[in-house]
Parts: sequence; structure tokens; C-alpha cells
Amino acid sequence: MSKRSKSRSGSQDPHREREQGKYAKPIASREHLLDLMAESGAPATREELESILRLRSDDDKEALRRRLQAMVRDGQLLKNRRGAFVIVDEQDLVRGRVIAHPNGFGFLKPDEGGEDLYLAPRDMRAVLHGDRAVVRVAGIDKRGRREGVLVEVLERANDSIVGRLVVENGVSFVVPDNKRINQDVMIASGDMGGARPNQIVVAELLQQPSRRSPPVGKVSRVLGEHLTPGMEIEVAIHAHGIPCEWPKSVREQVKGIGAEVREADKADRYDMRDKPLVTIDGIDAKDFDDAVYCERRRGGWRLFVAIADVAHYVQPTSALDDEAQQRGTSVYFPGRVVPMLPEALSNGLCSLNPDVDRLCMICEMTVDANGKIVRSKFHNGLMRSHARFTYDQVAAMLYESDQALRSKHAALVPHLEVLDELFQVLNKARKQRGAMEFESRETRIEFNDERKIDAIVPLVRNDAHKLIEECMILANIAAARALGRKKMPSLYRVHEGPEPEKLDELRAYLGLRGLSLGGGDKPRAKDLAKVLNAIEGREDAAQIQVTLLRSLKQAVYQPENHGHFGLALDEYAHFTSPIRRYPDLLVHRGLKQIIASGGVKNFLSGGAAKQFRYSMNDMVLLGQQCSNAERRADDATRDVTNWLKCEYMSDRVGEEFDGVVASVTSFGLFVDLPAVYVEGLVHISNLPNDYYNYDPKSQQLVGKGHGVTYSMGSKMRVVVARVDLDERKIDLDIAKTAEPVKKARSRRKRR
Repeated sequence: MSKRSKSRSGSQDPHREREQGKYAKPIASREHLLDLMAESGAPATREELESILRLRSDDDKEALRRRLQAMVRDGQLLKNRRGAFVIVDEQDLVRGRVIAHPNGFGFLKPDEGGEDLYLAPRDMRAVLHGDRAVVRVAGIDKRGRREGVLVEVLERANDSIVGRLVVENGVSFVVPDNKRINQDVMIASGDMGGARPNQIVVAELLQQPSRRSPPVGKVSRVLGEHLTPGMEIEVAIHAHGIPCEWPKSVREQVKGIGAEVREADKADRYDMRDKPLVTIDGIDAKDFDDAVYCERRRGGWRLFVAIADVAHYVQPTSALDDEAQQRGTSVYFPGRVVPMLPEALSNGLCSLNPDVDRLCMICEMTVDANGKIVRSKFHNGLMRSHARFTYDQVAAMLYESDQALRSKHAALVPHLEVLDELFQVLNKARKQRGAMEFESRETRIEFNDERKIDAIVPLVRNDAHKLIEECMILANIAAARALGRKKMPSLYRVHEGPEPEKLDELRAYLGLRGLSLGGGDKPRAKDLAKVLNAIEGREDAAQIQVTLLRSLKQAVYQPENHGHFGLALDEYAHFTSPIRRYPDLLVHRGLKQIIASGGVKNFLSGGAAKQFRYSMNDMVLLGQQCSNAERRADDATRDVTNWLKCEYMSDRVGEEFDGVVASVTSFGLFVDLPAVYVEGLVHISNLPNDYYNYDPKSQQLVGKGHGVTYSMGSKMRVVVARVDLDERKIDLDIAKTAEPVKKARSRRKRR
């Protein structure tokens, strides 16, 4: 390293005071180490860094070793063959998470954002889906994609694999249930754990895969037979690595949590127990984390949104906090919830149950006649819910004039009516700013006593749902503004608009359907909302809406505020669900710090930066972790829902249904069956009377001979041909009773 670097010492670390606040024996901060190495322009060994930092004691040297190890794990550094550390960004290297494809190839999703890198099957042999790795940018492949070559695996995502035990020709292996993990796990004869062939098992990985050998494991748990009721959830939990058992440390901590708020905890709080705050949730809800109350003010309203004060009970670095951070979110399966917090908190002391005192965070907002927030303020609060309402009850009282319910809750109806007045204004403002209104078709699976599916039924949203949604959105806006004003390190809910490539594809698709999208290179949500308004009543409206959705980026959690495209908002943070989402808990901690600090203007500078335990770098990593946990939960619940729908349809093989083409691919048509709320595939080889080519621009299959075209929205009569539970696939054929496809008129000119 250079003489200039060697002249510097650990005492010059600009973040030393922050490190002293976190650790009893602080070591050089990550930022300081990166600065030292960047100045030198060359890799540095641990011994060289010890010399620069003038470390003498074994404890200090061990602390440095652990910090460097953590920086390697997080992808900030890479260790070369001579044992020296290299800054990843200095070597044309990219760190990120591996996204595997069932067909054997994969992609690296960079931690810093940007274009994914294609990973060929030869590199994917050494990694599994979800692993974090460093790759070298190798060039551009034949399809114009950036291609990466695996350099090093930073972190393994899979300690175990769930799947079906198979024994063939004396060789035992586990076929992973997660189709993104396409490498079988080899099992030695002595490591079967008493499992029988074809049972669903958990295989603990003894050896991770390499370029030369597959993963090796042992059966650590037998989940049961393939079609046992409830097995689909057990499989999803283990396949996606969702924590579902409470560690002993958490159980011990929960023992000290009582059923009632302690009197000492009620002190120095904004007392709203006399205000008629109410909760409004679904009929099946058990954890109530938000309550609302509204009153008229001259020229507008004063709205109070009270949220369960989870941050009071879940302190940073506690066992509860560590586990909540690992879980990231509650996971809602059909008929079962894997909660982020133990029931003693989620359904007990934190839940805003009626007629009991509860600690809360209060967002107080003054809203003008146009639905704009004029002023907002946050309080550590104390409340007592005056009623637990369901959406249907509120809708019946407000919109259906249910006299029996209105009489029963006569004292609260006037307050609900004031809430509704505000909702009508907020709903109008939402439309005026151009927030996108997607009509999603959510369903609920109903089970019998044996946990067999009785029916799949649609969930209907009424205006009471929308009323609460608008109140929560307003509170989330206020939270984002408060954090932004004080420059508080926190997590925003960021949803960005379409990327240029997706935008070009979308415009081409819309043009073929007689539609256009305004806004030039950077359309606003209002421009997409105009398209949604234009397709109302069209037969292909649902399919066009799906295409619009697919053009948008996925919403993420990050400390940089880039706004929420779908809601047409410049600032947005998740504040309203800390019982079930870890980002909300972090937002609460930031707001509490603002309340406690009084007039601090900038939490990124001076003494204020030392008051809050989280830095911007901490929030980057936490945002990635929370976003990954959200995707993990979505993937797991999707797997379970698809399994259950396949199980439901397995008894209906041979039956005919009317269907609508939901999407078109190069290998066939995905057809929605509205009568049963499931989707299946008509493979291209089963389309009659012709050979078909796929046109990606129009998203159509076009017959070579007759010119018959299949596109999204096409109606057809189909028969359920086959159901594959392992693959979560429902195969459909064109029904024999379907009307014959009409041949297209010849376009050749007569001579």
C-alpha cells in the first residue's frame, strides 16, 4: 500500500464515534477501511491493514478479522488467491443475488441495481437459487444480454432442501420441490433418516454444489406422504426457508410480556382513550394494528390514524427483534399464518382489541377540502378502541342503510359518516392525480373439516375497504414526509415506472390494439391511468391490464426516496402495519427518534447522526433483506395456492369449461377458467389444424397455413386433460365440442 495510506491511522476514522456507540471495543468502520484501500489502489492483506491501523492487541486484531469477514460476506470485499482483500467495485466485479431458472441457466441481480447478468448453466452448477455471489462481467451474449462469469460465492441461501425422496438403481436423491433448484441432492444410504421412497423430506445440505459435483445431504426430517392435507404449506415453508419455529431466546422473552399494558408505560403519552377510535378489518382478522377517527375542521378535517406501538415492545438487538428481522413479514397461507411476531404480541398486547388500553403511534393530520395534508404530527399515544368493525358492517351502515346495525352502533355512526366524507374527497383526489386503479381478482380457498377444498370463491372489495386504504395511504405519506424533512435514515416504499425497453414493448402492444400511451420517454402514472380508463368495458380489458402491470418495476424497500409510481406519489413509506412488516417497525423507530430529539433538522450530519442506531448503509442492507423477505413470502404463498388449485382440479379431469386466454407464450396459451378461478395451459402442440408461430410484439400465436390467431382475450372451450401436482401444472386441450376454428380468408389477389 502507498506511503500516504500508511500515514493514516484508525483515529482518523470519521465514523469512530458512531462505532463507539455501537460496540464496546470499536474497530475501524467499513467506510474507513474502504477509503484506505481505495487510496492505495492495490489489494491489502489483513496484516497490512493491522499495521496501518496500528493495532497491537489480539482483541483488536480479531475484531478487524471479523469485520473484514463480514465485508466479504456482504460483497463489499473479495479475497484474492494470495489472501489480500480487493474492493469489489474496483475490479469490474458485480455482487448480487442468484436468480435461477428451472431450465438450468440463471441471472445475477446486482445489489446496487441495474441490468441483471446472465449466468450460463456451467456457472449455475456451482450455485443454488438465492445464493449471493460475485461475478465478473464477461461481455454480451448472442441475445444481447450482459453475461457474467462466477468468481466467488459470498453467501449460501440454502442450508436445507425440501423435496421428494427418490431411489433409482440403488442411488438415493431428493428432487427439490422448488423448481428453481434444479440440482438433485444426493443422499448416502446411511443418511436416509428412516424415510421411505416418494415421501416428502427435508434434506440438510452437507456439501454445497460445485462445478464438479452436485449438492450432498442427509434426510433431517420426514414431512410425510405426498398428498397429506396441509402438506403443501409445510413444503412451501421449508422450500423457501421461511422461519416458522420460535427460538428459545424468543420464547423466554415472550414469557415476560403480560396481557395488559403496564401503568408505567402509559406515562408521558398523548391520551386518546376518550376519542371514538375504531378498527375496521376483514372478518377473519385476528391482529388489529390500525384504528381511525376523524372530525370536521373549518375547511377540512382532522384525521387520526393510530397504529400499534410495536417498537415499544420490540427493542433493537433483542431476541424478538432479531427474529422479526429474519422473518421480515408475516406470511399468509390459505388457512394458516406464519406471523412475524409471537401471538402474545401480534394477537395480544400489540393488537388494538376493543375496550382495552393499548399503546400506539398516532399520526395526526389536518386535511384540506381537496384531500391534501396541510399539517401532520406524530405522537407516542395511548388509546382504547371503541369498536371492532368488519368491512361489511361498515359498508352496510354507510352505503346500504342497515338500520339494525346503525341503531346498535348509534353513537359511532356519525363518526363513521365523517370518515366517509373525507374518503369521498380522498378518492376524488386519487383519481385526479392519476393513481393507477388495477382491478385485481383475489380469491379465497374454502376448506371442509378434512382440509379438502370445497370451493374457490372471489373476494369482493367494497368502499369500506377503500375508505381504510385511503386513510392508511395518507398516514404513509405523512410518515415519508416527516422522515424526509429530517433526513432520517429509514426505508421508503419505492415503486418506479417502466424501464425504456419495457416501455417500447408496451407501446407496440397497445398500438396493435388501437391504444396509445402518452408521456414520451417518462410517462407518469396518469398516462397509464388514461389507458386503464380507455379499456373499461372492452372484452380484452383484463389482459391489457395484466400487460400494463408487467411493464412496471417491482416495488422495493430502500433508503433513497424515488416515489411511488403506481400511487402517483412523490413520497411514500410503510408505517401502518408494524405487527406484520419489519420495514414499518423501522419507520416507527425513526419517527420515535424524531419525537425524542425535538428540533433536530438533519439526522445525517453532526451529533444527530450519532443519536440514531441505523446509518444509511444499514438501511440499504435492511431494505434488500426486507424486499427479499417479501418476495419469499409471495413465492411461497403462490406455490401453495397453485398446489391447492391443482389438487382441486385433479378431481375434474375430463370436464369442460369456457375459458379466456390470459397470456400467450411461445409454447402455448395460458387459459383462465372463470367458473373455477384457476388457470391452465393449452400447449402449442395441442392447437388444432395448423402449425403456429409466436409473435412477441403482438403477443399472439399465428397459424402458418390458415392465419388463425390466438391472442389475450380470445375465448375458447377447453377440457381438463391432466393435472401434475409436482409441477403445479394444469394441462388443457381444446374441447371436441368447441366450435371449429374458422379459416382466415385468403389475402392473395385474384389474377
